[in-house]
This record gives sequence, C-alpha cells and structure tokens, in this order.
Amino acid sequence: MAEKKKNLSSGAEKAEKLTRKGNASAKTEKNTQEKHKKTVKNSVEQDKTVKKDNKKSAKAVKSQKHVKGEKVRKAKKKRVMSEKRAQKLKQREEKRIARAKLVAEKKQARLERKLAHKEKRLERIAALKEKRAERREKRKERKDMIKNESKQARRKRIESERKAKLAEKKAKRQAYLAEKKAKREHALKVRAEKRAERNEKRHAPGFGGWLAAVISLGVTTLALGTVVTFGWLTMDNMQADMASGYTESLYELNSVIDNLDADLSRAKASSSASDRVRVLSDIAIESETAETILERFPLDMQMTEQMSSFINKMGDSAKQMLYTVANGGELTASQKKSLQYMYETNAKIKEELNTLVSTCDGKDLMQAMRGKSSAIGDGFSVIQNNTFETPKGIQDGPFSDSIKKTNPKALKGQKEITAQTAEKLAKEYFKDYKVSEVKCTGEATGEALTLYNVSLTTPDGEMFVQLSKLGGKVVAFDSYKDCSDKNFSVDRCIAIAEDFLSSLKLTGLKAVWTSENGTTCNLNFAPVQGGTILYPDLIKVKVCEERGIVTGMEGLSYVLNHGERSLAKPSISEAQAKASVNGNMEIKSSRTALIPFDGEEVLCYEFVGTLDNNEYYVYVDAATGEEIEVLTIIGTAQGRALM
Repeated sequence: MAEKKKNLSSGAEKAEKLTRKGNASAKTEKNTQEKHKKTVKNSVEQDKTVKKDNKKSAKAVKSQKHVKGEKVRKAKKKRVMSEKRAQKLKQREEKRIARAKLVAEKKQARLERKLAHKEKRLERIAALKEKRAERREKRKERKDMIKNESKQARRKRIESERKAKLAEKKAKRQAYLAEKKAKREHALKVRAEKRAERNEKRHAPGFGGWLAAVISLGVTTLALGTVVTFGWLTMDNMQADMASGYTESLYELNSVIDNLDADLSRAKASSSASDRVRVLSDIAIESETAETILERFPLDMQMTEQMSSFINKMGDSAKQMLYTVANGGELTASQKKSLQYMYETNAKIKEELNTLVSTCDGKDLMQAMRGKSSAIGDGFSVIQNNTFETPKGIQDGPFSDSIKKTNPKALKGQKEITAQTAEKLAKEYFKDYKVSEVKCTGEATGEALTLYNVSLTTPDGEMFVQLSKLGGKVVAFDSYKDCSDKNFSVDRCIAIAEDFLSSLKLTGLKAVWTSENGTTCNLNFAPVQGGTILYPDLIKVKVCEERGIVTGMEGLSYVLNHGERSLAKPSISEAQAKASVNGNMEIKSSRTALIPFDGEEVLCYEFVGTLDNNEYYVYVDAATGEEIEVLTIIGTAQGRALM
C-alpha cells in the first residue's frame, strides 16, 4: 500500500484529499441539519406539551370553580327549602295550638253552662222551699191573727180589704177604658194627618192636559169644593174633639193631684192604723190613675218622664207602707222621710198644674198636638226641670254616689310624680289600647286630691285619663267611641273588667252590681274584707259589649276611702236582723256590708228581696237590729238594672 501511495501523483493526491474533505464536510453538514431538525422537532413537541398542560390546568381550574358554584347553589337551595319547611311546620303548630285552645274554650264554656244550670236549679229548689216555708208562716200568722181578732176588728178588716179590691178593680177598669180611648184618638189623629198629607200632594195637571182640565173645571168645581170642604170640616171637628178630650184629662189630672196632696198631708199627720190604711190605699189608687191620665197627653215622653216616674214610685211606696201598717207594724224612719218627700214634691206639681189649668186653653192643646211650642208644653217643662230631686233609690248600684270627703287613704305614703312620669305611666297602663300619642294637658285640684289630666290618642279615638299626683294611680278614665253591637255577655264583661283592674294593681275586688245600658255593661266593684262588702270603697267600670274592652272607669271613692278596717263582730244574728224586714218581702240573698250612713260607716246586714214585683235592698244595723236604710231599684229608659 505504501508503494501504491508513493506511486500516485501529487495532483491525484490533492484531488483525493479534496474529495475526502468534501465528503467529511457534507457529512458534518448533514449531521448538523439532522441535529437542527431534532432540535426543532423537540421544541415543537415541547410547545405542544406545554399547551396541553396549560389546557389541562385551565380545565381543572374551571372544573374546580364549577364544583364550588354547584356546592354554593345546592347549599342556598337547601337553606331556602329548610326555611319554608320550618315556616310550614310553625304554621301547622300554630293551627294545632289554636284548635286545641278552641276545643278547651268550648269545653270550659260547656262546663260553665252545666255548672250555671245546676246552680240555677239548686237556687230554684231553695227558692221554692223558702216560699213554701214563708207561705206556711204566713198561714200560721193569719190563723193566729184571726184567732185573736175580735169580730168588730175582723169586720173592719174585711170591709177595708173589700174596698181596696173594689177600688183597685175600678182603677184598672178606668185605665183600660182610658187606654182604649187613647188608642182610638191616636188612630183618628193618624188618619187625619194622612188625609191632609194626601191633599197637600195633589197638584195641577201638566201642559198636555191643561186644555181638558180647563174644559172640565166648570163641571167639577162644585163637587170638588163640596168634598174638600166636608173633609176639612170633619178633620177640624175631629181635632177639636181631641183637644176637648185632652183638656178634660188635664182638669182630671189636676183634680187627682189635689186629692193626693190632701191624702199625703193626712198620711203624715195620722196616728191611727185604720185611718192610715185607708189613706195609703187612696194614695196607691190615685197614683195609678194619675199615671194613666199622664200617658194620654200629646207630649214627648221626655217632658213627662220624671213626673211619671215619681208618680209610679209614689204608688209603690204607698203600697209598701200599706202592707207594713196592715200587718200591725209602724212606719220606719226612712218611710216617714219618703212620705215627707212625696208630700213636698206633689205640692210643687200641684202648684204648677193649678197655674197651667188657669192659663191653658184649647188653642194651646191644638198647638201641642201639632208638635209646636205651646203653654202646656212649657208648663210640663217647668215641672220636669224644677220640681224633682234625685229620688232615694238605686240606678247605678247601692251607695254609688256616696263619696266621703276625707284624705286619700289609698295613696298614703306615696311620692309625688311629675307630668312626664304621668305620661309614661298612662302609656304603660293602657298599652293594650295601641296608644300612639300621650299628652299631659294640665292638673285638676280638689279638696283632698290633685290629679294630672292626660289625653291619649288611639285607633278607636281619644281617651281622657286622670292620674293622682301622689303615686300616679289611675283615678278615672273615659273614651268616646260608640258601641252598637252586643258580642259579649255580662259574665264575660265582668271577667274583662277584673283583668283590667288587675292590670292597674287593684285586687281583692268583687262585682257587687251589674246593669246593661244598650250595648254597654256598667259594673260596680267593691273590696271584700272578711266576707263583708265595703260599699264606701266602690270602683265603677264601663265595658263595651261590642269590642269587649273597658271604655270607662271611676275610682274616686276607692282612692279617698280604701284602707284596712277594724270591723266588729255583729251583735245580732242574721235571723234576728231578718225579723226586722217586712214579712211580705221575699228575701233572695243576704250578706254583711259596711255602708255610709249619716256621715259614718255602719256595719249592717244587707237583704235583697222582692215585693210586688219591685226589688229592694234593706239594710239592718248589725249592732242594734234597727232597719236604717231601704233602697229600691229604679227602672231606666234602657231597661231594668240587674243584680
């Protein structure tokens, strides 16, 4: 090989070297290109991997956000569903409670009705037993009286009873005839007024019938004039007859009042039992006659209300006195005072009626019949307004107007409050009334008490409240919204009033009197100490029977008088006290009571009973056994007061 190499020329060597060098260079370039291609390929693959990783990362983030949002939505939906379910469960529970409450109330009401029915039945049985016992006692007394009565006394008694029955029968007959006559006169009056109204409504024909009316006018004028004239003459005669009848009634009433004046004067002066029986019988009969005559007058009832009420009570009092005297008893001090009061009041009526009779004529009665101002109306107005004082009876409950002037015992030791405190207390006391505005409007000062006047604004209207400056206690309040319907019973009204008084921290009180005035229930509460009613400490409450809320309250007597009493034990028994009561009275209940009498407080036995369909409250001194007070229930225009 060495020899071959040596034999080559230099040119061939150079060409070979160049060839080898070119091959090496090409190989190197090829390697370089391959390396570049690999590098580029690796770079592209790396970019793809990065992009793929980025996509995966973005997708993972998006997936995480979606999962998180889905969890939030699910949690929110779950919370909403939970609240709705809780609300439904709450409503279901409230309905269940309401149903249970309604069932309990119905059950309680049913039990109360059953208990009330049982109590009424027991009361009826007891009342029947008591009536039978009283009838036996009366028969025994009558037998004893007849046994010990002389023939002459018996003859006089029978004759007196016969005369009284005849007189009563005659009075009833006269009343029936008078009522029948009054009804007939009223019917005639109404008929005449309707006829006059029809005549006034007649008018001329319209324009279309004017010509025919003119043509027929001459033919009908005579007949029409005759009919109208006859009708008006008949009506004038009828009214004249009615006026004549009223004039006769006025003279008759004046005569009866004159007779009553003479009989009342004799009843005061008489000391003979037989003479008093006769005189009192005449007073009872004449009172009924006067009341019947008074009802016939063509006047508004308000003009004769007090006079009619006085005459009615005068007759009842005369009957009560008659029974007392007829049974051999003596008139009590209170009965003698009533007799004096009746005499003085009747004398005033007599004086006014005498003046009226001397000045009144038929023209005045015609004016009164037409509802116009007249002398007879003015005369009865004078009697109504200037003659009568408040009668001694019960309208608002026993001793409802007995306010003793003393220091306010219920406020002893209390501190004075400011006007601002009074406003806060008033709002607190009446928070159930939805008070929106409270304003203290000033002070009111009396002999023993200073009060703040506070005005309250509620959805039902204004309320007026008085609070004591000492202690800030509610002394009185009133509201002004009317009650038109009756949705609550008297028993329910009592419970409402008790709750109201408890909210004012007034406890230990008992309802001692209830009466209904339309749709308002009036209640009197009094403290009870050891079973004794303390009448000087009364609180009056007014409840609306439509809304079932307290709309008024007055507790001045309680504030002035209430305090612990030192009550002595009765010196006589209840049976001994009952012996002092009229034997003809049917006693329904009894209890001990502290009453105001002649400026003092007296412990008494209180007996509630009926006599001749009238209800009485009789008070017998528990120390002496003397009957010291007799009160009777006075009927009102709204109805009879109930106990």
